[in-house]
Amino acid sequence: MKLILTHEVNGLGAPGDVVEVKNGYGRNYLLPRGFAIRWTRGGQKQIDLIQRARKSRDIRSLDEARQVAGQVGALTVRMKQRAGEGGRLFGSVTPADIADAVKASGGPELDKRRIEIKSPIKSVGAYKVQVRLHPEVSAQIKLDITGA
Repeated sequence: MKLILTHEVNGLGAPGDVVEVKNGYGRNYLLPRGFAIRWTRGGQKQIDLIQRARKSRDIRSLDEARQVAGQVGALTVRMKQRAGEGGRLFGSVTPADIADAVKASGGPELDKRRIEIKSPIKSVGAYKVQVRLHPEVSAQIKLDITGA
């Protein structure tokens, strides 16, 4: 099955890529979740729009990615979240929360879709979160979550 990705899918590709996948994977996972659309000749216009938007948003080069990784690695991001008894948070910390906190603490603007949280952050404490800046470069964000 030939599809056009509309979102980044780990191990498969980035938005705007045309990929060939097995029928079941495309029909049961990618299409229902909106990660992809069926490939058609008319879909080429959509590919061009997606790729243009991605180029304006992406980090341009490997050198720039390494520079941003250095900035992010030097930061310790402090976040205040509402917490209850025993340091348990009301809700959890999302990638959007982390991206906003990095920006507020003087760091670079990060795309929330590139922040990877291995397991949900639901309690007060210190955490390390991975961010993919470039296909070859990733950095760790040090989070210090305190109760408010």
